[in-house]
Amino acid sequence: MSFFKKIFSSEKKETLDKGLEKSKSSFFNKLNKAVAGKSKVDDDVLDNLEEILVTSDVGVNTTLKVIERIEARVAKDKYLGTSELNQILREEIAGLLSETNSGEDVDYTIPEFPAQENGKKTPYVLMVVGVNGVGKTTTIGKLAYQFKKKGLKVVLGAADTFRAAAIDQLQVWADRVDVPMIRQEMGSDPASVAFDALQSGVNQDADVIIIDTAGRLHNKVNLMNELTKVKRVMQKVVGDAPHDVLLVLDGSTGQNAFEQAKQFTAATEVTSLAVTKLDGTAKGGVVIGISDQFQIPVKYIGVGEGIEDLQVFNKYEFVDSFFK
Repeated sequence: MSFFKKIFSSEKKETLDKGLEKSKSSFFNKLNKAVAGKSKVDDDVLDNLEEILVTSDVGVNTTLKVIERIEARVAKDKYLGTSELNQILREEIAGLLSETNSGEDVDYTIPEFPAQENGKKTPYVLMVVGVNGVGKTTTIGKLAYQFKKKGLKVVLGAADTFRAAAIDQLQVWADRVDVPMIRQEMGSDPASVAFDALQSGVNQDADVIIIDTAGRLHNKVNLMNELTKVKRVMQKVVGDAPHDVLLVLDGSTGQNAFEQAKQFTAATEVTSLAVTKLDGTAKGGVVIGISDQFQIPVKYIGVGEGIEDLQVFNKYEFVDSFFK
C-alpha cells in the first residue's frame, strides 16, 4: 500500500513521534506479550489484538473494523507471520481512516471568503467549545500563534465570562502571541463579547477571529441556548459566522473524551475536533477511534506543552508514528 510517504518536515515528525511515545510504548509492550512464542497470526493473536486495541482506547467499534480487515488479510494471504503484524496494523488502520475525508491537512490554512457588502474583509470566525480543563485556552493561544506565523491578522474574543481565570488566561496568551483580545468584565453576556470581538475584527481587517466560550456541560439545554445566542449575535456582524465550531477534547481521558464528544455534538453543531495532552498519556489510540467514529474531522492534536506542539492532524503521519 502507498499510504505512507513523507508529508511532515523531519522536525515536525520528530515532535509527533516524541508526543506519541507513551502511547506507542504501552501498545507495543502489550502486543509483544500477546505474540510471544507465536509465529503466525491466528485466532488467539487476533483475540489478544482486539483486547489490546480496546484497552488502548481505540474504541470498540473501530477495533472491530480493524480486526475484520486483518482477518480478511489472513484469509487471503493464508499465512501471515506475527513479525508482519505491525506493518499490517499500520496499513489497515491507515486504510480505514482513508475512507473518511478528514485528516488530510499538512499545514494551518483558512478558507477564503468574498468581501462583505460594505467592502470589509470577511474574517474566518472560529468558535471554540469544550469543558474546563481540557486545554481549550492553550489550544486557542497556540492556534493564534500558528495563524499569526502564517502572516494572518488574528483577534481573540474572551466570551467565557463565567470564570475570571478564563479571561485572564486568554489575556496571557494574547500578550504572549501579541494579538489583540476583546474582553469584558466577568459575568458579562458572552454574546455581547462575541459581538464586540467580531465588530473589532472586521474594523481591523482581521483574517481570523477566535472566540472562546464557556466550558460547562452540566445542562445541555442551557449550553445549547447560550451557544445558539452567541452564534445568532455574531451573524449580525458576519452573516455566516461561525465558520467552524471547534470542540477541544482531553486525549488523556481516553473513553471520557468519546463521551464528551457525544454530549457536545448533541448540544450544538460541532464541525471540527482538537485532541490535546497526548504526550502525557498512553491513550493516544483515542484519536484513531474518534477520527473513525465521529463524522467530524479531527483537525488538531496536542503533542507537547511547547507553543509549536499543537499540530495539524494528518492521519497517515499519526498512524505511521504510532505503529512504526
